[in-house]
Amino acid sequence: MNILVTGATGFVGRHVVSLLLHRGHHVTALARNEGNAKTFDWYPRVVFHSHSIGQTDPGFIRRLGHQDAVIHLAWSGLPDYKAIFHLEHNLPAHRRFLGVLVEEGIHQVLVTGTCFEYGMKSGCLSEDLPTDPVTAYGRAKDALRLSLETLQRQTPFLLQWARLFYLYGSGQNSRSLIPQLDQALERNEQTFDMSGGEQLRDYLPVTEAARRLVRVVESPELAGLINICSGTSISVRALVEARVAERGASIRLNLGHYPYPVYEPMAFWGDTTKYTRYMQSDQEGSHESTT
Repeated sequence: MNILVTGATGFVGRHVVSLLLHRGHHVTALARNEGNAKTFDWYPRVVFHSHSIGQTDPGFIRRLGHQDAVIHLAWSGLPDYKAIFHLEHNLPAHRRFLGVLVEEGIHQVLVTGTCFEYGMKSGCLSEDLPTDPVTAYGRAKDALRLSLETLQRQTPFLLQWARLFYLYGSGQNSRSLIPQLDQALERNEQTFDMSGGEQLRDYLPVTEAARRLVRVVESPELAGLINICSGTSISVRALVEARVAERGASIRLNLGHYPYPVYEPMAFWGDTTKYTRYMQSDQEGSHESTT
């Protein structure tokens, strides 16, 4: 497939591009900073365009050539989930960008959404739950999804909305929990300030999230909403303690230094039934076709 990847140099994008190339796809990569893109070993094997999502026009899309699908990962302003910037800038810019792609003939659109679309719901979150976001980021993503679903009724195309939960791994924003912990360990600090750590979250390695996104784009039958998550919960404290043990280090956790975020419930995780059921049936069908 010819696949356009936006946010190609980002936390998720760098891993998605590598996997797509490994699986034999042709990748056109979009990101704002080409100098950053040149630091990745995949750079010589992609068609790269330095581009800002907010400056898209039909002529630019046509210059990209034929694309079978887009994996839209670009989104700025994270991890500041509450900033109005997401609604005032990101939402209209990304809606226009994706609208132009559809108008110019891209028939398969995979967009990464967020578990923040579910709002303050606790427990296991399945795709059929109504959304009720409370953060600007969650509201912007949810509004983008609703707008694309409306566009589908005017110009039919395949929409795959992949809701990401919590990811960790290489390339993560330095202000995120695990990178901050790693920095503290590298500086041999005696204590690490964090929340009480009892909140339950759904964490997935970014490499596994990238693998699932690639599988989704390769599976046009898997349409609509798809949770990209582990399907299990772990306390933030247990996650931190496991990371410290993995590093063979020792540090005192200053629990309760930060308050729990008011925009997240204390315990939630994702339901992976839709994704795993489809992948299992797809594997069974492939096995049957070869026997």
